[in-house]
Amino acid sequence: MHTQGLEAAVTLPGEDFSRVALTPAAVDLLRMLWERHGPLMFHQSGGCCDGSSPMCYPAGEFITGDSDVLLGLFDLSDGVPPMPLEFWMSREQFTYWSHTHLAVDVVTGRGSGFSVEAPEGKRFLIRSTLMDWPV
Repeated sequence: MHTQGLEAAVTLPGEDFSRVALTPAAVDLLRMLWERHGPLMFHQSGGCCDGSSPMCYPAGEFITGDSDVLLGLFDLSDGVPPMPLEFWMSREQFTYWSHTHLAVDVVTGRGSGFSVEAPEGKRFLIRSTLMDWPV
């Protein structure tokens, strides 16, 4: 069992702080999902219902573009080989959440059928806090 959370590497030009983290429970679930599905990625869109939850896909299954922002890059490994996981957000949603730090957590419940954790009886969710540093 993983005992501490994981901050993402900084990916936005000109910034020196992480905008997104994984809780220990999220790290544990993601490592298990990686073993089953291979490399993974997150995408956070805007909107209601499932659109407000971070969606976890096999890496490359969700095509990102100019309308998306890469908020962070995680390495889920405890060493070698690396287990990179990108966290993307729609640019529109980022304009609303630009002053928050996001933590991806896991709760029991039914998530979206499109997100890889759905069959596990778990779902990812975002816990946000206002950043207390300048943006």
